[in-house]
Amino acid sequence: MLDYEQEAGRYDASRGGEARAEAAARAVLGLVPPGPGRLLDVACGTGIVTRRLAAARPGLRVTGADLTPAMAGRAAARLPGAIVRADGRRLPFPDGTFDAVTTIWLLHLLFDPGDLDAVVAECARVLRPGGVYVTTVDKAAAHNVGSDIDAVLAGRPHRPPADAPGTVAAHAARHGLRPAGAGSFRSPGQGRSPRSTIADLRRGWFTLLPPGEPRTEEFAARLARLPDQGRPRADPRFSVRAFRKPGPGGTPGNPPAAGGD
Repeated sequence: MLDYEQEAGRYDASRGGEARAEAAARAVLGLVPPGPGRLLDVACGTGIVTRRLAAARPGLRVTGADLTPAMAGRAAARLPGAIVRADGRRLPFPDGTFDAVTTIWLLHLLFDPGDLDAVVAECARVLRPGGVYVTTVDKAAAHNVGSDIDAVLAGRPHRPPADAPGTVAAHAARHGLRPAGAGSFRSPGQGRSPRSTIADLRRGWFTLLPPGEPRTEEFAARLARLPDQGRPRADPRFSVRAFRKPGPGGTPGNPPAAGGD
């Protein structure tokens, strides 16, 4: 796994920057009912999306939480007074504090099913009855755009995705959350080129291809033979899902409309 303390300084620029953040925030808010309230963005990273969530809904009081000091520091610079350092498996908030909780690009990192379940459980716990949990799902699949790069990487070793939609839904159901909508968004300017993919390989982006190993270099050599080394292929499209915590009497409420771009 990448060292996010080291990644903090280049995180935004290497992952679509403001354009991706805007698209993500728009899709997430498309699944959050309108009106005032409180939203918690768990694993908020540098706060680039968290800030846009707050700006887009002035009546929504937004809090961000992240465990990595460098990430939380950058987020705090963007949203002073609204960021806490916290582990998503043990959130420092009372039950039922928030009207909405989000995990954007987090669950794909939680290969230990116990960690995944703990995060979803905590998101459900701090959500008020009738509130909505929104998360990205199946992140790795977003980059499979049918390109020549995908063809080269098709034979690489894969882990089953920790954030597969069915897996996430099962954990949500275990903690009393019911499906409440879905959406997707394109991440402009984040399409991979052969050259950028080689760089990602060599810095450990693909977790089962450690930097410096012969098999990693074999994939790098195959990518280096592709044409148009600097030309980005199609942009990825990310998926989001919403789950609602039943309100008084177990009523789920009306699901919001699907988000998109």
